[in-house]
Amino acid sequence: MSDTKEHYCSVCRRPESVTGRQLDMGGMYICMDCMQRTIDVMSSNGFNLTNMMNNMPPGMVSDLTSGTTGEGGSESDGKKDGQDAGKEKTETEAGRQNGFDPFSFFKLRTGQSAGQQAKEDEEVPLKLSDVPAPHEIKRMLDEYVIGQEEAKKVMSVAVYNHYKRVATGTMDDIQIEKSNMLMIGPTGSGKTYLVQTIAKLLKVPLAIADATSLTEAGYIGDDVESVLSKLLASADNNVKRAERGIVFIDEIDKIAKKQDMHSRDVSGESVQQSLLKILEGTTVEVPVGATSKSAMVPLTRMNTRNILFICGGAFPGLEDIIRNRLNKTSGIGFTAELKDQYDSVKDIFRYTTIEDLKQYGMISEFLGRLPVVFSLEALDKDAMVRIMRDPKNAIIAQYQKLLALDGVDLEFTDDALGAIADLALEKETGARALRSVMESRMMDIMYEVPKDRNIGSVTITGDYIRGKGAPVIRMREEEIPRIHTPEQKRLGGTAE
Repeated sequence: MSDTKEHYCSVCRRPESVTGRQLDMGGMYICMDCMQRTIDVMSSNGFNLTNMMNNMPPGMVSDLTSGTTGEGGSESDGKKDGQDAGKEKTETEAGRQNGFDPFSFFKLRTGQSAGQQAKEDEEVPLKLSDVPAPHEIKRMLDEYVIGQEEAKKVMSVAVYNHYKRVATGTMDDIQIEKSNMLMIGPTGSGKTYLVQTIAKLLKVPLAIADATSLTEAGYIGDDVESVLSKLLASADNNVKRAERGIVFIDEIDKIAKKQDMHSRDVSGESVQQSLLKILEGTTVEVPVGATSKSAMVPLTRMNTRNILFICGGAFPGLEDIIRNRLNKTSGIGFTAELKDQYDSVKDIFRYTTIEDLKQYGMISEFLGRLPVVFSLEALDKDAMVRIMRDPKNAIIAQYQKLLALDGVDLEFTDDALGAIADLALEKETGARALRSVMESRMMDIMYEVPKDRNIGSVTITGDYIRGKGAPVIRMREEEIPRIHTPEQKRLGGTAE
């Protein structure tokens, strides 16, 4: 080979003595490892490598397909005779054995993978018959979500109308608007769980974003396009599939307009303004695999016209705004309304109006793009008990399955379920408190039961939950031998 100085890769800065032959790209040298990684990233993001190859200089294409550096020398000269060509072939096969195939990105990326990617991105038409009716959606929700009858009814109709609109498209001059939703409810009332269940039942991509991290573009924090990046990731970077997904923006009350602010409100009203076009429907450049745009992050274009946006928040302090408005109608006399009649109402959010939300700090333009506004009820004791017992993935069933793997039956008395609900209500964090109470009360049982393989069943009583008694433990009629087989040890079962 001709005596020339050693070149360094422009990406990883490694010399040719370490990387092997490098590609000459107009005076800039790139090692084969960095080139392979670059091709992988571009291919995964739908980049058309065939066009890229067609637009390359002939010498560079030859370099890529042959694995040479593109420089003059015996490697390129060796192709002129059969002996050197055989030597080059032997070197290539040796490179494959070492884990790198210089032909791989040319054959697979521009041929097989590009075709597969194009096939994956093909839009599968959504048929109207594939969209379940509202009563069917609500029936499926009833299997997972306890209570919230009015909220499930409203969501079922809104989701049904939205996907009818997506399935039919524009059939005539009547343009059907989007049915974006705004959910208002106390913490732990099931806002996120409702959206997750809807997405799972409809088998559409779902992205859950937190509005607290969103800021105006150019400031520290996530841009509003980051919510679409999460949706694209949940759809395996399939743009067509992502454009029919659901985006749930939680903690939407945290971007309310700040009162008496003398500085720029980059995380409040500015974020609401930035979300307007996305909620309504527009084409957005979305970063792939990142939450913010930069020169090193690839971008793709998404149309949000058929994406269903659901916003939710606890809106602390909104109760006072509602009560103040309702109490203005109080007066004096036998037919007058009492001034404090709404102070003890637990489900005060059902009286929410658009004016209350405006006073809270949500701008009119933002609320206008969320036409479906509804509230969730605060959970009472009966709802808590049903949540523990009735759903398919009930927390009681989870603990019963855990102990069943140890060959132990677990039962809860009605008094125990009521005691757990009372303790959970004291925490004022909704259904999330049930897991906390169960973990603390079941800790000793989950620790002690595996010690004795002769325990047959455990019954949790109300006194045990309140800390005034012990669970009822029943032993097996016959002594059970210790576990012997590896399979029994893995499953926690008993020997036959």
